[in-house]
Amino acid sequence: FTVAATVVYLVTEVYYNFMKPTQEMNISLVWCLLVLSFAIKVLFSLTTHYFKVEDGGERSVCVTFGFFFFVKAMAVLIVTENYLEFGLETGFTNFSDSAMQFLEKQGLESQGPVSKLTFKFFLAIFCSLIGAFLTFPGLRLAQMHLDALNLATEKITQTLLHINFLAPLFMVLLWVKPITKDYIMNPPLGKESVPLMTEATFDTLRLWLIILLCALRLAMMRSHLQAYLNLAQKCVDQMKKEAGRISTVELQKMVARVFYYLCVIALQYVAPLVMLLH
Repeated sequence: FTVAATVVYLVTEVYYNFMKPTQEMNISLVWCLLVLSFAIKVLFSLTTHYFKVEDGGERSVCVTFGFFFFVKAMAVLIVTENYLEFGLETGFTNFSDSAMQFLEKQGLESQGPVSKLTFKFFLAIFCSLIGAFLTFPGLRLAQMHLDALNLATEKITQTLLHINFLAPLFMVLLWVKPITKDYIMNPPLGKESVPLMTEATFDTLRLWLIILLCALRLAMMRSHLQAYLNLAQKCVDQMKKEAGRISTVELQKMVARVFYYLCVIALQYVAPLVMLLH
């Protein structure tokens, strides 16, 4: 469904770019919202399984990280647009103005659909839920990254693995104005300040960098999944060092358990990528 929705979205955008219809409504974003909702639903379904375990500590880990991301989101939302270029202030203002105009046409008096504080509060709750859903995918990715580095023998592969692991940090820094935009738009070149590119070009460059980093993560998927599958060999090697005996059936179950869980690992690896692209 994700591939089909992406193709439909691209075809729709190409059609509107060349034909420029004025009497038709562009519903290409609906496909992106559908893909995003399905990805969140998959992560929610995987997270609910951790809460069904009575003796494990997965539930406590999810709750702890959920509160951590809630506090972190509240702290980030306090930062002004001069430092973090999220566009929330402009987007909220445009949404409020459009909603008020719609209510006025309907003959209703209102100060706006929701206050800015309430909007940021619900946005922080949504971010905390997403953070809780991505807790174990992030932990699993870190473990697979270490295992993939141990398996990689070529320098170029190790470099790509490091870039792939640090890609989320690079993406976040692209929206921190004092670190990226200010230096590119107004670089300190002597006494004069000559911008290297326009603001529209910089925005396009950011989007292309995100697409390239997502393509890199998709290309490195095989290395990470292979690193996870090697856990079965590690378990067998560890059992050889231990005293005692184990039946062949138990050994087969232990190895098969790793292979059966591969689908979940693949979902945890791909779902954040799909959410980012859409």
